Amino acid sequence: MSADIPAGKAADGAADGAVPGFDLRHHGDAEVRGADAGLTDLAVNVRSGTPPRWLKDRIAASLDGLAAYPDGRAARAAVAACHGVPEGRVLLTAGAAEAFVLIARAVAARRPVVVHPQFTEPEAALRDAGHEVERVLLDERDGFRLDPAAVPDDADLVVVGNPTNPTSVLHPAAALAGLARPGRTLVVDEAFMDAVPGEPASLASRTDVPGLVVLRSLTKTWGLAGLRVGYVLADPEFIAGLERVQPLWPVSAPALVAAEACCEPAALAEAARAAERSAADRAHLTGRLGEFAGAGLRVCGPAAGPFVLIRLPDAAAIRARLRELGFAVRRGDTFPGLGPDWLRLAVRDRDTTDRFVIALAKALNDA
Repeated sequence: MSADIPAGKAADGAADGAVPGFDLRHHGDAEVRGADAGLTDLAVNVRSGTPPRWLKDRIAASLDGLAAYPDGRAARAAVAACHGVPEGRVLLTAGAAEAFVLIARAVAARRPVVVHPQFTEPEAALRDAGHEVERVLLDERDGFRLDPAAVPDDADLVVVGNPTNPTSVLHPAAALAGLARPGRTLVVDEAFMDAVPGEPASLASRTDVPGLVVLRSLTKTWGLAGLRVGYVLADPEFIAGLERVQPLWPVSAPALVAAEACCEPAALAEAARAAERSAADRAHLTGRLGEFAGAGLRVCGPAAGPFVLIRLPDAAAIRARLRELGFAVRRGDTFPGLGPDWLRLAVRDRDTTDRFVIALAKALNDA
């Protein structure tokens, strides 16, 4: 399978999980796993300084109830109220990653399509479940913007991220809703949507789009990657189908407490403030990266998520040199549709960005 498939063309792939040229199971944590304590992490898209103390305290208080089986009713009600939807449209999961596995097992798709570049776990889960996956590769020349016409009309399962990891592109809600078709399951991964100020393109509260399935995560904004908590928003019949293939008690009691806590008004206000700070920090990062245009560095934009995608010559060598200088960044060549000249950078505070820029200048000079 080639990564050089023009935008709008679908690529066939074997269903055995072996995808030449792409390690679909490589994620940002691999860049920092086992790393020295002094390595600054720009590879993992989790907000730094999290979880906040108040959330740690709520989670810690839940430990006294670990003898009881988890009861997700309160968390489910909190998520439903947060998005203004009936409780029957909510399913709590052990992170968004579990949701991809459940969908791959529950949906008998004849022609599943994944829109790339994007988070690779949805395709990996589909392949592991025996599906033959096709890809629609968005075009760098168009800024990796979604063209609904590029998706085959007879695709009965479509997966797309918004804002998309790793491109940081925010697709308009109307463009995504335009992908809906009778008989099609439309999966929109909104794992990073709460990091977008105002969430203008979110479909999470929509109940009028047929076949719509929205995935959300509490990992990124609240720093809960180790706790594993996310949720699915969809038609009650679809939710019931996922529940049938989901193990009993999949979400731990501490994770359920966290989900409920993060839906409270004070938490939502804190998340909104964090999104505004992230947008300002991202603007600072992209501004500083613009200083390297003469060295061939280009920022994919406009970026909307808490990360940016950059392209520069000899990216693999630059990434290795940055590691020597104390910074971990995410390689881009494991994402279908990208190649060895791409890197993803998590947005951090301005001081961290300024330190990174000094290291980047040195790495480019040494290349």
